[in-house]
Amino acid sequence: MSIPTLRLTDAAVTAATVDALVVGTMSGDEGPQLLPGGEEVDAAFDGALTGLLALLGARGKADEVIKIPTGGAISAPLLVATGLGTVDDQPTSEQVRRAAGAASRALSGTSRAITTLSRIDLAAAAEGTALGSYAFTAYRSRNGDEPLGQMDLSVPSAGDAEARRDLSRAIAIAESVTAARDLVNTPPNDLYPASFADRAVTMAQAAGLRTEVLDEVALRGEGYGGILGVGGGSSRPPRLVRLHHAPPAPRAKVALVGKGVTFDTGGISIKPAAKMEEMTMDMAGAAAVVVTAVLAARLGLPVEVIATVPMAENLPSATAYRPGDVLTMYGGTTVEVLNTDAEGRLILADALVRAAQDAPDYLIDTATLTGAQVIALGSRTPGVMGTPEFRDRVTAISQEVGENGWAMPLPEHLRSDLDSKLADIANVASHRWGGMLAAGVFLSEFVPDDIAWAHLDIAGPAYNTGSPWGYTGKGGTGVPVRTLAAVLTDIATRG
Repeated sequence: MSIPTLRLTDAAVTAATVDALVVGTMSGDEGPQLLPGGEEVDAAFDGALTGLLALLGARGKADEVIKIPTGGAISAPLLVATGLGTVDDQPTSEQVRRAAGAASRALSGTSRAITTLSRIDLAAAAEGTALGSYAFTAYRSRNGDEPLGQMDLSVPSAGDAEARRDLSRAIAIAESVTAARDLVNTPPNDLYPASFADRAVTMAQAAGLRTEVLDEVALRGEGYGGILGVGGGSSRPPRLVRLHHAPPAPRAKVALVGKGVTFDTGGISIKPAAKMEEMTMDMAGAAAVVVTAVLAARLGLPVEVIATVPMAENLPSATAYRPGDVLTMYGGTTVEVLNTDAEGRLILADALVRAAQDAPDYLIDTATLTGAQVIALGSRTPGVMGTPEFRDRVTAISQEVGENGWAMPLPEHLRSDLDSKLADIANVASHRWGGMLAAGVFLSEFVPDDIAWAHLDIAGPAYNTGSPWGYTGKGGTGVPVRTLAAVLTDIATRG
């Protein structure tokens, strides 16, 4: 899905030839208040705009959208007031992004609009607008309203070089997030390991990345026991995709790893039927890693990025791996399988060992790994684990961009819960408590101590099963693409 056309304008918003004008509001003690940038709009309504909004029930709260026919007070026939909620000293980027997203969702079917939110935070307004208008319609024979077609972003000077750079970057990020959403939302009969690998290679080669794909024969020859074990029950065999962005004189080398289970039934340890269709999203980590590697090239980041992406379909069959099996992972570690529904960590273990062989300065993996993440942190907060200093750096950046990662520990005492009676380690703990942390401890066994590492569990945040909010619709969210992009940018700046 393409994003709306986004363009800068320094023309008067009240005279713009558009279908709708978007202004921001915030919650005040006595009702909604207009945000900076709305003064000339209020003047066009003879200073009565906030009173009119209050009369219509507006409070300025987050996700609130109020539409008003303008009656000729301004050129646009429709005014859209979008709430940011309570604002302290000044609106945060996430408040602007979320309000812009709510407005663009409400403008479905509109050809062209203009917004004053860009006067507060141009990049956030652009990202929110683009992401809020997202709709996945590839499989609908009869579409409803088309998404918003164009948003003009009001700025002091449309020719300002910094504003143009900010918009260009925001567009690249938004297009990457929507590309990840498209992959997550594609049904598993069309997105399976081989087809996913093909799509990843096509995207990467178009951006100038080097690519490598290992099929089931190559995986067997090189000893990728985790990927082969998980993918062994499907008639559609697994893949391992490697993508390489290699700029001249890079500031650092970063390895990215993403879980790519294109559909997860749980295997022999089969999941309940209810909600199993949502397991089409179990490759969200892989989708994020693929598009982030491509985005690094598109942004020209002076960081070497090597993505290692295992892809498998976890199905029960006569050839499926079983509880009780012992798998020999890439690199030689043996794992006793106690639960075939704890499959993500098995394919990640193979990929982490391979990624570490590239001797990166930083290693980041992301996965829809555990239901325990949702229980512990809910559906909007990724759990971030790993090397403490790098974990905290990634967490802070995730919060800055609005993806709200939360640092979690890897308690040493949980390692003994993964002891196996047969192998080097078991794939699940002997009890259910601390499942997100135990999964992180398992992965840590496959990451060398001298590599700065962060693990992002996105089981809940990667897929929205509830109502749309802000710039997030139903289905794939694109989390954590913006976090990964911001971390790479930070590394490019600071090393």
